[in-house]
Amino acid sequence: MNRELFGVFGGIETFDRFRSSDEFDEILDGPTVTVGIRDSDLGTPGWSARYTSDDGYCVIWGEVYVPDDEPNAARWLLEQYETNGRDALSALNGSYLAVLDTAASDGAFVATDPVRSRECFYTDEPGVRVFGTDAAEVGRPITEPTIDRDGVLEFLHLGVILGDKTAISDLHRLPVDSRLEATSIECLDRFVYQPQEFDYASELADRLDRAFQRRSALPGPKGVLLSAGYDSRIILSQVSDIDHSYTVGSPDAQEVHGAKRLAAQYGSSHTAFTPDERYLRPDESKIRYSQGIKESLHIHHAGYTDALEVDTMYHGLLCDTFFRGHFTAQDTIDVLDKRIPLGRLDPDPNPVDVLLEKFGYDREASLELAERTSFDTDPERFVRKAIADEFRSKRSRADTVQNTLTCVGIANQPSIPFHNHLSDHFLTSFLATDRELIDWHLQTPPAHRTTDTFLEACQQLDGDILRHRPPDRPHSSTLRNEIEGFVRRKTPFLQSFQSPWPNREVLFDRHDLDRRLLSDVEQVHPLPARHKLRFTDLRGWLECWSGPQLDSSH
Repeated sequence: MNRELFGVFGGIETFDRFRSSDEFDEILDGPTVTVGIRDSDLGTPGWSARYTSDDGYCVIWGEVYVPDDEPNAARWLLEQYETNGRDALSALNGSYLAVLDTAASDGAFVATDPVRSRECFYTDEPGVRVFGTDAAEVGRPITEPTIDRDGVLEFLHLGVILGDKTAISDLHRLPVDSRLEATSIECLDRFVYQPQEFDYASELADRLDRAFQRRSALPGPKGVLLSAGYDSRIILSQVSDIDHSYTVGSPDAQEVHGAKRLAAQYGSSHTAFTPDERYLRPDESKIRYSQGIKESLHIHHAGYTDALEVDTMYHGLLCDTFFRGHFTAQDTIDVLDKRIPLGRLDPDPNPVDVLLEKFGYDREASLELAERTSFDTDPERFVRKAIADEFRSKRSRADTVQNTLTCVGIANQPSIPFHNHLSDHFLTSFLATDRELIDWHLQTPPAHRTTDTFLEACQQLDGDILRHRPPDRPHSSTLRNEIEGFVRRKTPFLQSFQSPWPNREVLFDRHDLDRRLLSDVEQVHPLPARHKLRFTDLRGWLECWSGPQLDSSH
């Protein structure tokens, strides 16, 4: 990886047992923790920072902003922590990991941002706590690694490993909103739902405006990964100096035409990358960023990275989750075998059923996968228990079933590799992780975290934001969009709304990926492309870990 943070709870001699100092741009050695950081943009305002004092040091890795326009976020945190303790962590803003080690503090620690948008992996197996951002490097000291069967099954059936597990038994990751200490893990309280009453749309507009102001100072030529939907267009609208917009899609695709219109509206150049083998092929350029815990297929742009000629990249990832209620359960009616949303929350949702649907669980495909592999566990029973356990683990952070559903979705977001890859190659702004916007999410009742509220806020910032509507949502009414979509699917010679993403099955066949990726396991060839890609991801990640031979007998 281009950027990495790696550390040990111990001195430089302990660090040198596991890594060479030459691999990093900076080595910071404190009273308790030694950390190496590799980041060519270290010290850029809004990005990774470090600060040392006579008593210790602080490192913040990733995108970070602090109050009072302090240019060095690490210095700010070190000084504030000495005065305010853990409360100082609540004022950090962005997508980051923070490491602090001073003799004057209450102990050294590594802290995630509130939603764990940056993973921190760790292991105690070598006899000392080793941690870092690259799972393969953190896991390398494990002398007798064994497969975590539950983690692998969750990945194959759901596309994500739930909770704090990985595919390896002795390799773990920090929980959402927590900090790692020398011998323990402390859960923090920055991500707890506390609904309040206020003007939700106007407050969201104000907070979006401030979030964009914070992120406007990122340097160099700027780009945005642009869809024809709602979430990335507000970035194009509010960041005035975006030089280039990028979309993955065929030249004749509805999504590409919609994105081009948006780019033209806001004076940005636009490039569409035609989907080919690069879109699907899960080589190391993708697999290393999925870390063996999430699908690489979400890294849509990875094969085209060399053509993204910008220094700073923006994206709208998770805006649908934080602002528009992607994981809330909607009340629906069945019309001709199609579930139509009624525009209101389900008053009595079944959490397991809702989350299985949101994660894209395919029962028939999972049954077939179980038949064609050595994983003979009943998939339906397994995934339902796994989801139920994860739901129960998040109840302490949420006041209602609906908020708990969203909490589970955020804590286990399958698409985070999208951000991991971008932030390893560019200065990357992650709008949805802005501290003020996270607080808006936590304070806004689920009935008001809707597309209507989000669009009302966006229109307060830009009254022309909906000049070009998304191609699959030509109407302001969700019900009318669903009805038109149904009519188009059922009416001969009337073009249906297209998926915003390329067809995986077509690309898998066109580029002969069964033979090129899975020639030695012909029994899985009949599976859907998505499940075959998960299989390839998992195998590829284990192979890129060049440590001791894995024991998969468990």
